[in-house]
Amino acid sequence: MRNLKLTIEYKGTNYAGFQRQPDQLTIQEVLEKTLSQILQEEIVITGAGRTDAGVHAKGQGVNFLSKSSMECGRMKWSANSLLPTDIVIREIVEVGESFHARHDAISREYKYIILNRDFPSPFWHDFAYYFRHPLDLNVIKEAGKTLEGKHDFSSFCVAESKPDECMRELEKLEVTKENDLIYINIKANAFLHNMVRIIIGTLLQVGIGELKPGQMLSILRAKDRTKAGPTAPANGLFLMKVNY
Repeated sequence: MRNLKLTIEYKGTNYAGFQRQPDQLTIQEVLEKTLSQILQEEIVITGAGRTDAGVHAKGQGVNFLSKSSMECGRMKWSANSLLPTDIVIREIVEVGESFHARHDAISREYKYIILNRDFPSPFWHDFAYYFRHPLDLNVIKEAGKTLEGKHDFSSFCVAESKPDECMRELEKLEVTKENDLIYINIKANAFLHNMVRIIIGTLLQVGIGELKPGQMLSILRAKDRTKAGPTAPANGLFLMKVNY
């Protein structure tokens, strides 16, 4: 039995997230059906991150077990020829039998894109959150730095998350701007459900003056989802890389 690791990218607009769900189209379902057809066996994949509906990926990690002896290059070419155009396999490599795409991940890196101007764009509609209010990047950067380090991120995850499972180490939060696009890059050992999008929504409140940068620490310490800002839309979020 071979253990195969895939690096995939996808546009999440037309999918109900990565993980299989009843009666909804997901990235996992499409990949498993395609690989099962090519390899003539039932394939079940494991992903490094369970991206939500509408979230994209440039470097999602996946692994699966197979009895097939098909060469990795041929397997990639065959799968990409059958997959829809919004899902692409970038790489397939054989790994050790103990490798697990989720458990062996050391860290994940996400990027959030904001289109910040007074008119939207038909070209960025699926890939950036259109936010028309002027933003103060200096206070956003100041507030973001508060979150770096190891903390209980209960305030920045969905309410049903268990408090004793909300410790995460946020390694970096960087904010840059190119023309009308703002990029927020976040790297952590792991992320809670909706954690990145809630952080973004809270930073945007800081950026328009509804919150002060210093309030970010009190929100973090409160361990209360109701103290943080709204959940930013999914379309601006990308899983960029999974580090092993």
